Amino acid sequence: QVQLVESGGGLMQAGGSLRLSCVASGRTENWNIMGWFRQAPGKEREFVARISLPEGIKLYSSSVKGRFTISRENAKNTVYLQMNSLKYEDTATYYCVAAYRWDSGGRPLYEYWGQGTQVTVSS
Repeated sequence: QVQLVESGGGLMQAGGSLRLSCVASGRTENWNIMGWFRQAPGKEREFVARISLPEGIKLYSSSVKGRFTISRENAKNTVYLQMNSLKYEDTATYYCVAAYRWDSGGRPLYEYWGQGTQVTVSS
């Protein structure tokens, strides 16, 4: 059974930093992409960042580019999200995701989701 378990969320003042971790277990050898989404109260879920597992190619949303860094540690089946210069609007539940295939438009199909970890940034 595949599992994604996030950790590292919490309460932080604006301008501070947090690092989220996501540990994957189960049959993950076919995965191509891991990443992060987030959802704030009353808002739609939005893409944050992703990393390709073979090549390590990274992609960020415009709202976090330059402040957040995604990385991976393949030997530990772990993906990280280093969040610096946190803003109030970064407050959300952050979800770790994984994909092993793509839709007809070339976008990853995120079929695996973690339970989420809460990040709260005080202004």
